Amino acid sequence: MEEGEMDAAVLVASAEMMLKRLEKAVEEIAAITDYRNAYKKQFCNLSRRIKLLAPMFEELKESKDPIPQRVIEALGKLNLALDSAKDLLRVGSEGSKIFLVLEQDRVMKRFQDTTSQLELALNDISFDEIDLSDEIKEQVELVHSQFKRAKEQFTTTDTELYDDVSTVYHLGADAKVDCAILQRLAEKLQLTTISDLKQESLALHEMVGSSDGDPGEVIEKMSMMLKKIKDFVQTQKPEMGTPTNAKVLYFHGTTKSLVIPDDFRCPISLDLMADPVIVSTGQTYERESIEKWLEAGHDTCPKTQQKLSSTSLTPNFVLRSLIAQWCEENGMDPPKRPAQTSSKPPSTCSASEHAKVVDLICKLSSANLTDQRSAAGELRLLAKRNADNRACIAEAGAIPILVSLLYTHDVHIQEHAVTTLLNLSIFEENKGRIIVSGAVPGIVHVLKRGSMEARENSAATLFSLSVVDRNKVIIGESGAIPPLVLLLGEGSQRGKKDAATALFNLCIYQGNKAKAVRAGVIQTLMGLLTDPEGVMLDEALAVMAILSSHPEGRAAIRTADALPVLVKVIRLESPRNKENAAAVLVHLCNGEQQQQHLAELQEQGMMVPLLDMVESGTDRGKRKAALLLERMNRFLEQQKEAEIQAEAHFQAQMQASTDPSTNAASAVL
Repeated sequence: MEEGEMDAAVLVASAEMMLKRLEKAVEEIAAITDYRNAYKKQFCNLSRRIKLLAPMFEELKESKDPIPQRVIEALGKLNLALDSAKDLLRVGSEGSKIFLVLEQDRVMKRFQDTTSQLELALNDISFDEIDLSDEIKEQVELVHSQFKRAKEQFTTTDTELYDDVSTVYHLGADAKVDCAILQRLAEKLQLTTISDLKQESLALHEMVGSSDGDPGEVIEKMSMMLKKIKDFVQTQKPEMGTPTNAKVLYFHGTTKSLVIPDDFRCPISLDLMADPVIVSTGQTYERESIEKWLEAGHDTCPKTQQKLSSTSLTPNFVLRSLIAQWCEENGMDPPKRPAQTSSKPPSTCSASEHAKVVDLICKLSSANLTDQRSAAGELRLLAKRNADNRACIAEAGAIPILVSLLYTHDVHIQEHAVTTLLNLSIFEENKGRIIVSGAVPGIVHVLKRGSMEARENSAATLFSLSVVDRNKVIIGESGAIPPLVLLLGEGSQRGKKDAATALFNLCIYQGNKAKAVRAGVIQTLMGLLTDPEGVMLDEALAVMAILSSHPEGRAAIRTADALPVLVKVIRLESPRNKENAAAVLVHLCNGEQQQQHLAELQEQGMMVPLLDMVESGTDRGKRKAALLLERMNRFLEQQKEAEIQAEAHFQAQMQASTDPSTNAASAVL
């Protein structure tokens, strides 16, 4: 095949691939439906206009005339614009209705940007150079003109709805809300059924995932608002079941409102749990809700966004018993479990086993170091074996004594004590007991001054305890982060992994991010990212991704000159690592110095690797790559405009310098 024929064949293959991408994008957009929110009209119009482009792609596929390179490039821009539109439409279909109203300015800006991107992409297509029927040309030109008009329009949402949402959003969790406002919110947001309310709750949990696992104050306040709406709706419609956090009981013509403890409610459905189960991260959910979450293809814990090491569900019999006891004390029927659930509770410790544990705890308090060492070692092994032992040891009162032993000068006793606490913390009920006992300062003491094994097990213990959100604040304020950063740099491979997972989990809480950055974590992470063996690459990228959302984190990453390393990751590493590297780059290419970073990405030839990510990356990776491509294209367009203006200015100066009349006037003056 000659060179010209080869070029023609490449062009044809390139055109075919691009048309397939465009058709697939329109098909995926057509499959997105149910825009039940304040922007229903805008979402429906955007979707309808895009679907009208499908016949153009079909005709181009059937055309015998080759598509010119210029048109293929224009279709590539259209493909990126369709990806942006697809992301926006998914937000409209699956996203939080409350968030869409609360962030109306940002939402409408995205509408404008997406519409403008589509209009510019269509404008670049030269219809004279492609084989299209007059009917299709007219249809596409009509869509083009509609996009052109739409990008110049800015339609705000219902003002009253926005005011109501803002009012409730800024109230405290315990503040009372006017029933009239709650009524309007339920109706206008279309949150009037159990299905609507559960979908909104799931949408808020999804937002935690898309924000790199950092729920933040905004999502917490929106969850509070949803609870208020749900309580109101269920009070108005008793047939819907138990309200989120209150049950109204009637006694001789009077009412009594009972507040359901937060720990008794499923984090997903917000309902009182009937069949609580524990996932691998230690969090508890209603079985039906977490099963639906897993069936939808998720592999993370909805509350913490940690990756689940297993999808097995362990019945939380202790919590189920506490819920039943609470219901009985308050004159309520306990929630009924689904008929298919047939799990049996695990056996508890026998009398002899309990006696053995009590004997070991007595030896822990002995003045004899040998007895203490032996007892601590045995308890460590017992706590490692099974959940029954963990429950038995904690209930027998071992935790406060183990905490006191964290300060011992005996290295072996200290190691046994902190490792026993680690093993005990695996049992969900023990996490609260360990925190209440004041263990965190002692664990941090071991993390700073213990043997390497004790330090590493301290890090693992802090990770286990920080699975509970409120513990992240307690641990962060205890001074744990600097020694964790130190361990991340100098521990064994296991120790580094324990430190990294603890830091990641703690930094889900926004207030801990600055502490980690100031402790020098970015420099340590850069060392791990550039290590030739790459054994900590996954963990280092995950931690850097979550820190990049903080201003101090971004500044430190820029100072560390991380961009070339992140570019290399996107070219060569696994889809998950590419996703985290792209997440960091998205934050770097926003705000100050974004022009410099976008220019560097352009120089590094990142268009093709990012396009590959959009095609074959993880779901989150696709979103991040598409966002980077959108910013790079906008940057290139701005550069092009600047060059055109500079050239025009230069030509004007040249013309002025050679104009005789100008020269004559200058001579006279």
